[in-house]
Amino acid sequence: MRTRTAAAATLGTSVLLSLLVPAAAHADTAKGDTVFTSVAFNKKTFNVGVGTAQTVNVAATAKDGSGMQGILGAKLISSDDRIIHAYAADCTRPTSTTMKCVFRFTLDPDRSDYYDLKNSSAGTWRFTAEAVAKDSDFYDLETSAKIQVKRLARLATTQAGPEPVAKGAKLTVTGALTRADWNTNAYAAHAGRSVALQFKRSGTATYTTVKTVTSDAGGKLRATVTASASGTWRWKSTSTSTTSGATAYGDTVTVR
Repeated sequence: MRTRTAAAATLGTSVLLSLLVPAAAHADTAKGDTVFTSVAFNKKTFNVGVGTAQTVNVAATAKDGSGMQGILGAKLISSDDRIIHAYAADCTRPTSTTMKCVFRFTLDPDRSDYYDLKNSSAGTWRFTAEAVAKDSDFYDLETSAKIQVKRLARLATTQAGPEPVAKGAKLTVTGALTRADWNTNAYAAHAGRSVALQFKRSGTATYTTVKTVTSDAGGKLRATVTASASGTWRWKSTSTSTTSGATAYGDTVTVR
């Protein structure tokens, strides 16, 4: 539990990202009638690539019958115990007993320094802060406010051929799956992932999975199917706890 002070939340001028010695997360703790009445994120899942930083906004409202002193120590803590402090905050007092603070954090995959995101950071992150009341009651938010921060996956444009193709002939469909490597700040092959090959018949709006293919060591995808009707082929992967899903642009093939 963090030490409580009477100071208001301190605002930094830049994102401070540091490493902690890994430790088990404590459960939320409280004293008296202080509570967080709401904690809302601008998104609950952040799919981070390698070239563009993303902003996490957290709106936290706390209440106590004696009035609120402050909301202190706002942080985002990653699955590998990295800490990001808020670079800005805007706090107001909607009523005599409540305080609302909007904290802003940056997830930056390409700072190119010691504090860059690492692949081990992907997964469940938690927002922590402490609401302190004027009568010294408190609520220490540790584990109940969570978001997902995932490595962004990308699928190359689907290629299907030959085009056009005779009905009943074999059609070869290829693609490639990559994902953000935060350790190198580049996209790298995502091997060993099951990816669905989907088909949408011309004149319809729905894709159907035809077969599932596993990406090879280079992230490459390849499947052979029988051409039965004109339509569009595409690849689609689902998300995992650490990596986003992805959908490729399709390739339309005419069957004659």
